[in-house]
Amino acid sequence: MGRSHFVLQKDKISISKNANFHYKYGGALGMKAKESNKFKALGMIDEIEQSFLAAVKLDAKHIESRWALVMLYIELPGIVGGSETKAQKYADELMNLSKVDGFLAKGHIDEYFKRYAKAEANFKKAHEIGNSKTTFQKLYDLYLNKLKQPQKAIELKKKFEK
Repeated sequence: MGRSHFVLQKDKISISKNANFHYKYGGALGMKAKESNKFKALGMIDEIEQSFLAAVKLDAKHIESRWALVMLYIELPGIVGGSETKAQKYADELMNLSKVDGFLAKGHIDEYFKRYAKAEANFKKAHEIGNSKTTFQKLYDLYLNKLKQPQKAIELKKKFEK
């Protein structure tokens, strides 16, 4: 019994220093919280947040955990820890790590709060830099579904397909 306990403890130590583990654990908890009733989900918020923050602390370049924090902070009500200011902090960190992710995160925040002109400017910058399927899709979706400008969406699609 003592030997297996030691191995388990050793594994816990190595896991606790793994940013990706904390990110995935926080994500799994988040998925469970979304499927739970509201009261149970509220009780899970701190552990979810702490998991993502642990990943950020362990890996100064962990992009996914910063994205998770942006999403968490804009979707949570302020009374339980949600905050646009906190989301912007991690969007700024993303900007320092990857301009494309930074502009996408800032655009996502603006889109969430229905500041569509600012979201468009951020998504355009992301698309100019990245010119990827992801950057195209975010801008295309904004034009088509939020700004109700199908002509801009069509023009963007034609340019992207060339």
